[in-house]
Amino acid sequence: KKKEYWNWLDLPKVVTVSILQRLGAIDILYSAQKVCMLWRNICKYPSMWRAIDIQNLGELHDMPYDLERMCIHAIDRSYGQLRDINIECFSTNELLIYITQSTSQLRRLRLVCCYSILDEGLSKVAAKLSLLEELDITLCSLSKESLEVVGRCCPLLKSFKWNQQWYATDGLSQTECDEEALAIAKNMPELRHLQLIGNKVTNDGMQAILDGCPHLELLDIRKCFNVNLSGNLGKRCAERIKNLRHPNDSTHDYGFMTEISDYGSF
Repeated sequence: KKKEYWNWLDLPKVVTVSILQRLGAIDILYSAQKVCMLWRNICKYPSMWRAIDIQNLGELHDMPYDLERMCIHAIDRSYGQLRDINIECFSTNELLIYITQSTSQLRRLRLVCCYSILDEGLSKVAAKLSLLEELDITLCSLSKESLEVVGRCCPLLKSFKWNQQWYATDGLSQTECDEEALAIAKNMPELRHLQLIGNKVTNDGMQAILDGCPHLELLDIRKCFNVNLSGNLGKRCAERIKNLRHPNDSTHDYGFMTEISDYGSF
């Protein structure tokens, strides 16, 4: 019997678009759009670039990729339709400015290990993020000043992730600090989801968050070892929070290193 081979070009265009949209920006720009003219044309649709995902994977260090230039090219292809962008392990204040100058529709922004983005950079663009609903800042060099500005400028913010690393130097001891928690409590009243992995927050800071964020449904405080949920705070969380992740809960689904000691990472 003669073998039958599937011709990808025979797929309905809507199916092809759906398949290509599942790829990251790197795969589209350096692989998929080079397959054939049909795919190249589809990869130029602005709708293909409403969501941009660019991650600096380890193997890219030895490849001739200019990730910031690639990101700008992807943003240009969106023609102002960009709504969701995920940037991992690269980016600068200048790129952040370019993103916010290129779209007024951004709903979701995720910055992971973007140590070159500073408070002044995020504060400068916050006013252009008025439609932002989800913000993820994980393992970045930002402080409470950014939280205050973002909270004031992003009234629609429903989901916020502010994740750090826990420094284990003496058992489970950790420096206490509620500045960031207070900034969240005072400036993000519409939050439904809050993730604070590895934060230095204490019970006082958590009480302030519960007071200032009355709509909170999901609270993730894994590795927040200054928080004690055995007393009144724990009771209040149990009554208020539908989905609560405790300080000692596993971080196996987190995807990033959570602990650093004097002897190296755990």
